[in-house]
Amino acid sequence: MDGDCDVLIVGGGPAGMMAGLLFARAGLRTVVIEKHADFLRDFRGDTVHPSTLRIIADLGLTERFLARPHDKVRSLGALVGGRHFEIGDFSHFDPRWNFIAMMPQWHFLDFVADEARAYPGFRLLVETEATGLVFDGDRVSGVRCRGRGGGETMMTARLVIASDGRRSILRDAAELTVRDVGAPMDVFWFRLPKERTPGNDTTGVFAPGRIIALIDRGDYWQCAWVFPKGEAEQVRAGGITAFRAEVADVAPMVAGRVDSLGGWDEVKLLTVTLDRLETWHRPGLLVIGDAAHAMSPIGGVGINVAIQDAVAAANILAGPMARGGDPDPLLARVQARRLPAVRLIQGAQAAAQRAIIAPLLQRRTAAVKPPLPLRLLDRFPLLRRLPAAFIGFGYKAERVRSPTAG
Repeated sequence: MDGDCDVLIVGGGPAGMMAGLLFARAGLRTVVIEKHADFLRDFRGDTVHPSTLRIIADLGLTERFLARPHDKVRSLGALVGGRHFEIGDFSHFDPRWNFIAMMPQWHFLDFVADEARAYPGFRLLVETEATGLVFDGDRVSGVRCRGRGGGETMMTARLVIASDGRRSILRDAAELTVRDVGAPMDVFWFRLPKERTPGNDTTGVFAPGRIIALIDRGDYWQCAWVFPKGEAEQVRAGGITAFRAEVADVAPMVAGRVDSLGGWDEVKLLTVTLDRLETWHRPGLLVIGDAAHAMSPIGGVGINVAIQDAVAAANILAGPMARGGDPDPLLARVQARRLPAVRLIQGAQAAAQRAIIAPLLQRRTAAVKPPLPLRLLDRFPLLRRLPAAFIGFGYKAERVRSPTAG
């Protein structure tokens, strides 16, 4: 089947855009459809980890990437029980990726989209929403979609890649089974103004019954307030004044800024999920990124794991497809390549949720005692390389091996 394109990618997030760049780079006719008009949405993961920076270096794009607005974070720390602890040290990695790039996700996605447009076979269709799958017998042959005018159309492709997020329409349409690993918390996202300072002051604060992550975006804090799952309405019922006071009490560094939070309409709920598909594919369809495995916010690894999926998919599929081959027999290889890493990372996140997050959120009065691993990291700086390696690269971090057109 020839179709409207070779590869049709649904969802213009990190996995979808990176897949679009890599498949177009291999000379394939590649279309990415994105339901929004642009990438400008707040409260998204902004941490571009060393694993992704190394992929960008593999593509020869480091200099152009670093020309985009960003800060460099070379170590991770947290306030636990009122004391600061250093957790991860990235400084010993290759200088091209010995930091986390704090870059708003819209800048990252704009960068990838601009690089993809350099290839004649690439198209990005915005304001185009997938509404379902098209089948040829048992095989997925395309996608039904609704454009900006509201009318429904159909696009066909040799391969459909679903990267449409943790509430994926396409994985449901494909009747793929989701395994829920579970998460004990949800998150309120909001922003508070901040004075610019040298470097980047991103940190986490752990207090009895409360956790807040403060992401330094230069002139404002992007704040993630963590609370027990299902208690959003209970927190809201206490009123915005009480919420501001609690934030100021837990995170004194933002106490003078909390009055800028005008009301609950400025506070966005993120329902945290930790799950993965049992099977990521069926004939004509591959699922990657959050649609295949929703990650916990712990470690900020989500977008980087999703990008690894895109690289693995292109490494395995792009060359054979560019030579006219059938992608279907190779789809299971993508899952087989990526599943061990996803299982390991989700297992570590689930363990942290059980051992650290859930008990802490249930503790209201007792002081927070830094656990032994944290005290060891504080005492022996060399040990900080271990969490840095796990957060920065995970397991089986991908390198770009997909071909270029030529």
